[in-house]
Amino acid sequence: MFETTKVVRIRKMTKEIAVKDNNFERIEVLFPSNPDSSRLLIGCSYDDFAASRIARAIEDCDARLLNLNVTGLDVPGSQLAVALRVNHRSPDRVARSLERYGYRVISLETDSADDDVLRSHYDELMRYLDL
Repeated sequence: MFETTKVVRIRKMTKEIAVKDNNFERIEVLFPSNPDSSRLLIGCSYDDFAASRIARAIEDCDARLLNLNVTGLDVPGSQLAVALRVNHRSPDRVARSLERYGYRVISLETDSADDDVLRSHYDELMRYLDL
């Protein structure tokens, strides 16, 4: 692997940033963890695919698009499968907005570990209130 240097200009200052290409192979670099996020998989045709339109559909429900990846998944009834990650724990509002824009939502995924912790805290509170 070789090392590349990128020059970034920030507020009239020039700074060199060295980036090793092998860092891009790590999945954490491309998908940093975010506990307040959820993932969606949508299907669409080649003609309907526009990243700006998908982002607009997500922003219409006060969410932000964190990742958008066109996948190689074979989805019946769609030519493209697009994996999305948004900054909401519950993807339901985002899914409804995407459907209004004509995209087909194939799957929704939230982080179930957070739900387990929340359920645990709720159970502890209920036991405390019963005393």
